[in-house]
Amino acid sequence: MSNIKVFISSILAGTCIGFGGIIYLMSSNKVLGAMFFAIGLLTICSYGLHLYTGKVCYVFQNNKKFVLQIPVIWFGNLIGTGITALIVLATRNGAAIAQAAAALCEVKMNDSYLSLFMLGIFCNIMIYISVEGYNKIQYEMGKYISLFFGVMVFILSGFEHSIADMFYFWAAGNWSVDSVIRLIVITLGNAVGGIAFAETKRYICEK
Repeated sequence: MSNIKVFISSILAGTCIGFGGIIYLMSSNKVLGAMFFAIGLLTICSYGLHLYTGKVCYVFQNNKKFVLQIPVIWFGNLIGTGITALIVLATRNGAAIAQAAAALCEVKMNDSYLSLFMLGIFCNIMIYISVEGYNKIQYEMGKYISLFFGVMVFILSGFEHSIADMFYFWAAGNWSVDSVIRLIVITLGNAVGGIAFAETKRYICEK
């Protein structure tokens, strides 16, 4: 797939995560909000869209072209989440979403870089388990259980998902040098967690 198509696919994936973020921020029940957030990842996996946290797990299992597309995917996700936030903030739900997003961002901004990094690692371990389960489990129900439970675990555990955080920062209007640094720290944590778990699993499963 060309870089332009990957970029467009990444924007759509960011939009899907934005939809999940909207559902989560609008839900008064955290468990239900976490469950319905998974609609974003379900759509991405079902339509083969490009999400950074899913694709980065496989960088050592693909060629150089795939690796060079990772930054393209990240920036596409950033734009997709931004477009979604911009549109929803212009609706009657905008004020409530902005307020809820600001509360989430405040927690992230008061956290340490090390904590964000470690929570990013944990998050992408769950993302890898979810996506790999969706791709490898043969039974339809098993695919959906893997996806939904994986997403629910990382959200309810307070783990950090870089693309979801993009949406929250956009929705809260909370962009600064510090917030960008924190997002990069989370992004690196996601990469470490996803790659380490994927490569360990590949090693122990090699024949």
